[in-house]
Parts: sequence; structure tokens; C-alpha cells
Amino acid sequence: MIRSIARAFSFNCKSCIIAGNFWCVKLQIKNNGYRDIRIGNTFPKSTFSVFQTLIIFTHKLARPIAILKNASMNVKTVITGTGCYIPPTIKTNRNFSEQDFYSEDNQRISVPNEEVVKKFSEITGIEERRYANDDMNASGMATIAASIAIKESGINAEELDQVIFAHNFGDVIKGTIQTDVLPSLASRVKHNLGIKNPNCVAYDILFGCPGWLQGLIQADTYFKAGIAKKCLVIGAEALSRVIDIYDRDSMIFSDGAGATVVEALPADSTAAGILSWSVQSHCIDEAYYLYMGKSNLPGADPRIRYIKMKGRRVYEYAMQHVPAAMKDCLDKAAVSIRDVKKVFIHQANEKMDEGIIRRLYALYGLKEIPEHIMPMNIHKFGNSSVATIPTLLNMVKKGELDNHDLESGHIVLFASVGAGMNINAVCYRM
Repeated sequence: MIRSIARAFSFNCKSCIIAGNFWCVKLQIKNNGYRDIRIGNTFPKSTFSVFQTLIIFTHKLARPIAILKNASMNVKTVITGTGCYIPPTIKTNRNFSEQDFYSEDNQRISVPNEEVVKKFSEITGIEERRYANDDMNASGMATIAASIAIKESGINAEELDQVIFAHNFGDVIKGTIQTDVLPSLASRVKHNLGIKNPNCVAYDILFGCPGWLQGLIQADTYFKAGIAKKCLVIGAEALSRVIDIYDRDSMIFSDGAGATVVEALPADSTAAGILSWSVQSHCIDEAYYLYMGKSNLPGADPRIRYIKMKGRRVYEYAMQHVPAAMKDCLDKAAVSIRDVKKVFIHQANEKMDEGIIRRLYALYGLKEIPEHIMPMNIHKFGNSSVATIPTLLNMVKKGELDNHDLESGHIVLFASVGAGMNINAVCYRM
């Protein structure tokens, strides 16, 4: 109703006011100050949950007797539970020693495989990757990770307001070539968890590798708007089902799932939570740096398509844009880079992540990077897209990575980059 009044008078909603027995809405007239409109005392207070400020006036609308921040804005988005699923099947670099690789123009790569694999390992840092068993898929892995996160958080799953599932390829049954997203993977997880509450909204997001982090940002936005209080945010992928085995880039990708429960907690009850975030999409020249294309194998069916990547362009894009987005995120939180204890970067490529860190510190005029600032698990788990950061966070939280731990009060920075091209970063206090 407030918005309809605003539209009728060409106003922008600014704030709401309680005066005596009347609800009054202070509306900003375009380019012309403010106007008060009395509406009556029949409005439920929840109507005003979208506003940032509640101003309480005396009966005569003289001076405000109190100016209160809206309760929905006075919450912290806190991670209360984490979980992950790491598939049991290990594929080492040695497993590719007999594989024939071809270039984009379908020419067989004549370099000995030992050299191909060695150079690949030197650039990416990947020694092993995990593939899901034949009877497992993305939603199945996600369900396991989600169950662990829910148990750790201590909440009743029926209390969840949203299940947000980040992925890019849906469920792909082993041996098939179809992406299955009907119903949505979030709906499948909600079904698998046995959540009956119809007010728990389940939906998927496709945002490239930054998808899980974008789900976290969406949850934070819903919390601040007063729309939700508890969300399950999942990132899961079975990339082994969509790779072209004749493409050297196929060695990068792996499978896995990570999940987090996030809750809106009163700001006066905790110091933990999201401090700021930044997001960007570059979709002109960059839109098809990652795409679906035919196999590199000569004579392959062009109707069957696989994940493809313009690796050099992705690398250059990340070097140019990701550090700037990370700095923007820290600046929004008014956090010094010297106060950051850990930086969780999407596990895409070891050399790329190391370059991003160096450029981030260089933006602050710093050459020395703190030891153990950037946890990594890409060496053993490869690039599982949306699952890399939540999996890495879960491992560090639970003391599963040497030289890495997290304590209450620690400030961490999350950052990711991927298809779109999309970038995001989140500053968070543990």
C-alpha cells in the first residue's frame, strides 16, 4: 500500500513514522523535499519491515522522540553450520598418462603425456582430483553435505526459510549426456531431507563458480530485508560428467559438495557475521570465456557438448578484476588488509590464486604476504566449481588442514571468479 501511494504521488518511500494512533509515512517527493501522509492505525508493523529507519514522533508531529534502526537491518548473517562431501574415487595425474589429447582445432598433441601432465601440475598445483561414484550425483552429494551442516548448526530443518542451491549443470546421470534440472536440485535436496514446511522455499542459482558465495550474499540480503531468518546455502557439482576427456583442461575439474547453514542473529548478540560484500558481472567480451562446446576429438558428434574454457583469457581476467573486487569489499567493511587472517579463494588454479593474492596486497602497497594466509586444497581435490570454497571453509574450521585454523573474532575474506564472467567477494568475521 505504501508503494502504491508513492507511485500515485510520484514519491520515493524514505521512512515510516508512528505518531499517536496514526501510522504516518514520510515520503520523499522527487526533487522536492518530504511530505507526511497520515494513513490510519490499521497498518501492521510488518508492512514497514523493508524500511531502514523507524522514526517515532510525538502526537503533534513536532520533533522525533526516537529514531530507531529497523530491526531487520540490525541483524548479522552468521554461519552456524558447515558440511561437505568429498567423493571417494581418486584420479591422480598418472591416470592421464595414456590419454590422447587434442587441440581445439582437432590436432593430436604430439608432446609426450608425461610432459603435458608435468606442465599441468606446475601451473595448476593439482596432483589429484575426486570423482563421484557412478550411483552418485550433485543433489545426492549436496544432501549429505547439507545434513552435516544442519546437524552442526543445531537447528530443526523445518525452520529453514530457504534452500539455495548453487550449481551449473544439474544432475547428470553417469553415462548420459543430459543435464537434469527438473525438479530443481534445491527441491530434490529439500525432498531428500524430508522437509515438509511449505514456507521453506527451495530454488537453484546459476552463477558460475562464484555460485555458492552468491547464495551467501542472497541469504544476507533476504535477512537484512526481514524476509528470512534461516537459510541453507549449498554448492555442488559433478563436473566429471561434463568434461571432454580429449581436452587437457579436463584434468582441472572434479566433483564435490559443500553446504552451510546461515542465520540472522541479533546484532547485539554476536560480533560474528558478514561485514560486507562486492559483486560484478562482465558480460561483453568476457561472456564466453567459459562455454559449452564440442569435443576436441576429430569426428566427434558436434551435438554433444562439454565444458570448455579459454584458459589464458580467464587467467588475465581474474588477475585484472578479482583483486580490485576484494579490495572494494574490504573498503566497504572498513577493514585493513593487515587484519585479515585468512583468504579463501575459489580453488581454480594455484598459480592464479597466488597471483591474485600478490596483486591484492600490492593494491595496499605491500610486497610481503603473511605466511599461511591462503588455505588451499586444490592439490588433492582439484576444481569442483561452486563446491571449492564451502569445502575449504569446512576443512579449515574443523582443523583438517595443516597450518590453518580459525578462531572467534578472526576476519576472513572469501572471493571467487567464474563463468559469466562473474566475480564476488565477502568479508566475514568468525
